[in-house]
Amino acid sequence: MNTIFRGAALTALAGSLAVVALPVLAQDKTTIEWWYANGGQIEVAIQDMIAEFNTSQDDFEVVGVRKGNYEETFAAMIAAYRVGQHPTIIQATERSFLTMLHSNAAVPVNQLMAEQGYDTDWSDFIAPVADFYVVDGAPAALPFNSSTGIMWFNADHFEAAGFDKPAETWDEFEEQLYAIKDQGISECGMVLNSDFPWSLLEAYSTINDYPFGTQANGFDGLGTEYVYNTTPVVQQVERLKRWIDDGIIQLSGNGMSPAQLFNSGTCSTWSASTASHAGVEAEAQFNWSATLQPHEAGVEPHNSNIGGAALWVLQGKADEEYAAAAAFIDFVAQPETQAWWSEQTGYIPVTNAAYELMADQGFFEEHPTREIALLQLTRHEPTDNSRGMRFGNSNQWWAVLLEELEAVWTDQKSAQEALDSSVARGNEILRQFEQLHAGS
Repeated sequence: MNTIFRGAALTALAGSLAVVALPVLAQDKTTIEWWYANGGQIEVAIQDMIAEFNTSQDDFEVVGVRKGNYEETFAAMIAAYRVGQHPTIIQATERSFLTMLHSNAAVPVNQLMAEQGYDTDWSDFIAPVADFYVVDGAPAALPFNSSTGIMWFNADHFEAAGFDKPAETWDEFEEQLYAIKDQGISECGMVLNSDFPWSLLEAYSTINDYPFGTQANGFDGLGTEYVYNTTPVVQQVERLKRWIDDGIIQLSGNGMSPAQLFNSGTCSTWSASTASHAGVEAEAQFNWSATLQPHEAGVEPHNSNIGGAALWVLQGKADEEYAAAAAFIDFVAQPETQAWWSEQTGYIPVTNAAYELMADQGFFEEHPTREIALLQLTRHEPTDNSRGMRFGNSNQWWAVLLEELEAVWTDQKSAQEALDSSVARGNEILRQFEQLHAGS
């Protein structure tokens, strides 16, 4: 643990005792709320981070409140904003980027920091992550828990089948999964994560440089349309369907989550966020590892897409609350904080300075799987197809896509029929968003 966070649990306890023993001093501080969505071990790290900030200075106090998952937290923020009871800082997933951007409810983070006298070096933020949140050359929000999907694997299963690790191409990877099953090593070659379209369809598109939508996947305007039904994404869905039918893929169930199915040693592979490190390291009792996501044969692999969330500062607060928000954001962006956060959670450090600090301390030599996400995000100059996804009302489309894919898994539709339908329905959602925010 870095010096700045040494004894974070003790400082958190000391901070809570100080509040009880010295209420007058606590009242002298400007208090702001930060609503976040992470639970489990990541929430523990968030609360440690907050406690460290609160004890590092005497002017401000951040109160962290978990409001549920991302969608629940976002909905709570909207309801609270309408009645003026909203937090100062909100953690919002990358899928809500356009909604936040066009809401007029947020203070651009670069504007906030400049107004509060902070000289933030935005050029030091890792480009594939920071670029997602940049509008007209300036960041709208602070990248916080940034991630990308990587391929986790049970090293014992692969060794027993005669393989070092998952293959680089999808065809060879498929042969490995069938070999693991045919040799009786595992009855579950892969478990589908709950957000599998992110890592197995969206990232599949960015890595292979296939368009997911028009207008640079929405970066160039609200008039974008989905087009993934015209690309090899169709063949990818057919591949997943074949694996389900042949018993290679196991859907989560029987009271076990995808994480539990991998961490228990039941399933051999799991395409999931690099932030799963916290859980895998704590729970897996076998030799495990992770590697880059596969790509199609004959394709030069590009960068994967980012996931996770950013910190947005909301309008309608007093000057002293903005001073507190800026101080906290400056604290979060410090190399020592970012390095500690990445080490504790598995999320990537969002600045080059933090990455270099971790490298200089030998962290990646001791934990090589922690560098995979960064290598995958930065292995190719981003193109219009691989830069990321900016689609309006993305959560609504996501629900539509999952519904259509379920029809594929249950033999009600072909992959092409389901993707055609999800694109048609998704484009209606995009037009609604475009109409709502026309001219904004």
